[in-house]
Amino acid sequence: MRDINGRINNRIGIYWLLANRFFSSWIMFVDLKTKKIEVGKNVQFYGLAIFSRTSDSFISVDNHTSFRSSAHSNLIGIKGKCIVATHGPGATIIIGKNCGFSGTVIGALQKIVIGNYVLCGANTLITDFDWHGIAPAKRLDSCGESKEVIIGNNVFIGYGSTILKGVTIGENSVIGANSVVTKSIPANVIAGGNPCKVLKAI
Repeated sequence: MRDINGRINNRIGIYWLLANRFFSSWIMFVDLKTKKIEVGKNVQFYGLAIFSRTSDSFISVDNHTSFRSSAHSNLIGIKGKCIVATHGPGATIIIGKNCGFSGTVIGALQKIVIGNYVLCGANTLITDFDWHGIAPAKRLDSCGESKEVIIGNNVFIGYGSTILKGVTIGENSVIGANSVVTKSIPANVIAGGNPCKVLKAI
């Protein structure tokens, strides 16, 4: 017998996602335009993301990029909303075309550049600064050190991974799930671990 119940539930799920994308994208488009964040064509949102641009900073998102903040939009398990934020004057975040993010946090004090066709698995973090000073006396009043982050085209960053300051990831490379990337990774490799290391060439 055909699984009628399963077919109906699948259809309802598809329609729910389409409606969620439509309304979320419309609300986010208005929000981003109000905040003077550059948005390309057909940028899609599943659930409401958080974008924050400090004064005298810059954020741009190119065409056909998607942000999944709703738990229903990626069943691997999204633990929070996508957050894209600059944290000081002069900070820059540039996101290329055809990228995909699920519950990803991107925070820049200096500069983060993400290429085209970059995929970030659920609950990833990309940041170019420490967020708090290292010295005990400066932890409450300092953002710590900042160094730009560059992610090349066609990079795939696995679930739960963290990309830290000063890192460049070369094009086509894959970062394994739950990796902590503290040093640059070359192009065309699979890398993973904490700290993240090259495992093999692609």
